Amino acid sequence: MRGLLFAALAAGAVSACSGTKLSQFKDAEPKLDLYQYFRGESVAYGIFEDRFGKIRRQFRVDITGSVDDGGTLVLDERFQYADGETDRRVWRINRAGPDRYRGEAGDIIGTAQGRVVGNALNWSYRMDLKVGDGTWRVGFDDWMLLQDDKVLINKATVTRFGLEIGRLFITFRKTGDTADDAMAEASPRSPGTPSPNGRRAD
Repeated sequence: MRGLLFAALAAGAVSACSGTKLSQFKDAEPKLDLYQYFRGESVAYGIFEDRFGKIRRQFRVDITGSVDDGGTLVLDERFQYADGETDRRVWRINRAGPDRYRGEAGDIIGTAQGRVVGNALNWSYRMDLKVGDGTWRVGFDDWMLLQDDKVLINKATVTRFGLEIGRLFITFRKTGDTADDAMAEASPRSPGTPSPNGRRAD
């Protein structure tokens, strides 16, 4: 879900308010449940572009999700940037209602707040972003859209002092046996057809 560490340019353009509304996704399928999607292993690839449209960073994130005894979704995210830099973030996410989530992480200011409608999550938070030798306090307006059992697309607008400084684009993909099992359950096969994990349907 998430806010990522990357270089950004100074703010300069007024942020364009998104015309996207959660209500437009109320009938969209498949329904998004963060616990269901992120439990297990997943990988993400992303880019950050500045307000001029220039790509400033490219990265990969390996994610391990688990649910602890208290019912908290814990996401261990390990970042690998194209320039060789690495980073790690651990999110702790809880349900705050039937369609709402709240999350915390080490560099997140306060609590991230999110709401799900249909296949979409709108997630907002502030964080301290490393820029050069210092940090900027920035805001994220995150949109996550579930495409199928494996693929989740994320677009985030990043602002500082209310001004847009760039946008983040990420594609998440579930990996490992948990993803194969979910796909197998969602896709009926004729008898004798190999499943994604190599087993045959009887």
